[in-house]
Amino acid sequence: FYTLQHGIHWLGYIADEQQRIEILRGADVFVLPSLIEGLSLSLLEAMACGLAAVATDVGADGEVLADGAGILLDPTRVTAELQTLLPLLRDQREFTQLLGMKARRRVLERYTLSHNISRVEQLYRELCQGSRQHRRA
Repeated sequence: FYTLQHGIHWLGYIADEQQRIEILRGADVFVLPSLIEGLSLSLLEAMACGLAAVATDVGADGEVLADGAGILLDPTRVTAELQTLLPLLRDQREFTQLLGMKARRRVLERYTLSHNISRVEQLYRELCQGSRQHRRA
């Protein structure tokens, strides 16, 4: 519905990772008003770039932004909440920067590739141990 007349330029899919990073670093806020989501990689990428993150509380995105790492929107009230929130984020640069720092910290603490690989390895160890114990019983 929105075009350049509204200040919106749709880029489409950007395959080049460095170009995506440059675009994200040039933004002030990342908004993901999804109604259905799993765990949004675009949200994690934006957070890793230090952007203030705003997303609907659907899928795992609510967990990602919990406890102050970002702002969660009610999926049934997205339009009204964004109308209130976006001017605040535009006008309160210090607040937006603080949210961006918290977002980046959250990604580095919980969502790095090495951290996720370690968690998957731990899960496999636990499952294998449980399987051996179950066979003995």
